[in-house]
This record gives sequence, C-alpha cells and structure tokens, in this order.
Amino acid sequence: EVCPYCLRAKALLKRHGVDAIEEIRVDLDPAQREHMVELTGRRTVPQIFIDGIHVGGCDELIALDRRGALAPMLAAG
Repeated sequence: EVCPYCLRAKALLKRHGVDAIEEIRVDLDPAQREHMVELTGRRTVPQIFIDGIHVGGCDELIALDRRGALAPMLAAG
C-alpha cells in the first residue's frame, strides 16, 4: 500500500538531511496501529515523531517546516 502523505513526509525529511527514518507499518500490524492510536489519539498515517516528540501528520510536518521550526528541531536531535 502506497501512502502519498507518508512519501511526502519522508521526502521532506530527506531534503533536511534525515537519513534514518524508522517506519512502523501499522497497516501490517494491528497491535502497532492500536499503540499509535493510544499515543496520538489519531488513526491516520503518517504520525511523525522526532526524538520522541509527536509532531503530527504530514500537514503538520509541512507547517512546521514553513514556520522554520523543523530544521532546529532536527538539529537538536
């Protein structure tokens, strides 16, 4: 299953020099989906965490970048 929002989020992170992206395929593992919902309160993917901090989905990641807040967050990790 190809998720366009997941691809867009990964592309944005890679443009910022992020090489190590841990992907948890909740579509293949129902227990992981339940865990994601417990952590985030959301059922949609992707749900993005940077250094353990939940930043939201693809739209929130893009908004974070547009505000100039993504690069410093990535640099801090």
